[in-house]
Amino acid sequence: MIDNTIFENKLAAYLTLGCKLNFAETSAIGKQLSEVGVRKAREGEIANICVINTCSVTEFADKKCRQAVRKLIKENPGAYVIVTGCYAQLKPDDIASIEGVDIVLGAEQKLDVIAYLDELKKKEKGTVFTSKTNHIKTFVPSCSKDDRTRYFLKVQDGCDYFCSFCTIPFARGRSRNGSVADLVKQAEEVAANGGKEIVLTGVNIGDFGKTTGETFFDLVKALDNVEGIARYRISSIEPNLLTDEIIEFVARSKRFAPHFHIPLQSGSDTVLKLMKRKYDTALFRHKVEKIKTVLPHAFIGVDVIVGTRGETDEYFEECRQFIQSLDISQLHVFTYSERPNTQALKIDYAVDVRTKHFRSKALLDISDRKLRDFYLSQQGLLRKALFEHSIHDNKMYGFTENYVKIEREYDERLVNVVGEVHLGGLNIEGTAVVLQ
Repeated sequence: MIDNTIFENKLAAYLTLGCKLNFAETSAIGKQLSEVGVRKAREGEIANICVINTCSVTEFADKKCRQAVRKLIKENPGAYVIVTGCYAQLKPDDIASIEGVDIVLGAEQKLDVIAYLDELKKKEKGTVFTSKTNHIKTFVPSCSKDDRTRYFLKVQDGCDYFCSFCTIPFARGRSRNGSVADLVKQAEEVAANGGKEIVLTGVNIGDFGKTTGETFFDLVKALDNVEGIARYRISSIEPNLLTDEIIEFVARSKRFAPHFHIPLQSGSDTVLKLMKRKYDTALFRHKVEKIKTVLPHAFIGVDVIVGTRGETDEYFEECRQFIQSLDISQLHVFTYSERPNTQALKIDYAVDVRTKHFRSKALLDISDRKLRDFYLSQQGLLRKALFEHSIHDNKMYGFTENYVKIEREYDERLVNVVGEVHLGGLNIEGTAVVLQ
């Protein structure tokens, strides 16, 4: 049993890398430390405790994590250093060998951080606490508020899909979730704290229910009844799990935004099979067309990976043409990075770095055109917007329900307020819509 008096007057610095799910989990860790008396370090203060929540989605992410750990150690000399997250689960010994790291916590341990702090005694070498993938079973709810106005509510964790290019199932374990009742309570707490927007996040949120026997649709319907929340956004959801039933519900719901983020990963059916994805391009097209039929002004963001093993010039051209033909709003383009122990390494054809760069640029150009066209299609319309705290050159920014970024002169009275706006043309940079 740790004596909680050791935490009195201690300051903690937090650094989160990677996805919004990580941010929600860092918030939960921060809450644990706060409950025993640890205060978050303010800018300029030297922390006694450092918590780094890592990502491992690409080789570059691994490198960035190592750099971030060393930087935080240098900025907070003598601090007790805790490293967790996906990189910590997959390569704990790599992190433990970094001078200054005290403990490395895996996926099963990270949300019970107090139990591993060992009186905050610095160590000569980092101690590793991890579990095998098949022993990662705990679901700990978490909710974070970003620096703007959104809350990120973790509703699900883990993945059972084992796509050939992906290490996430090894880093986060099997699919599991909280109960609908518990997640509704968390949404009610956000509303009580004045929160207006919640993003539902997880690893594979459409697979919700493996733990409780409920469905993601059950969760969506229940959250829609929480008074005080102006809108929800559904983070990335697999196309095969985005049912027509959910799309139709969003079209008539009180609070779910007409905004979808759907991973495509490739527009070539051959490459999708090599990736071991659970859909084909015909199903993906149907989902896009279904959304646009019932929600013509919906924003549709799409993930795509370029340069995967097996992606020949012919298959990339199939992908490019398929994406060009879709009525979508924006692409999130990722360059394939080989990950150890993945099935993709068994695929013969490898794409060189220069070709990956050109393919990425080609898709980003398509994305820029589609986003501009989508923004221009909204010109002159009335939309409901939520303005954020940030200010830049006396401008404030926000997003409409269908994820159009807007700007106007700063007015503190509008922060975290949902109101009707009249959309004008694009700003000089072409990155936001100016209000009329």
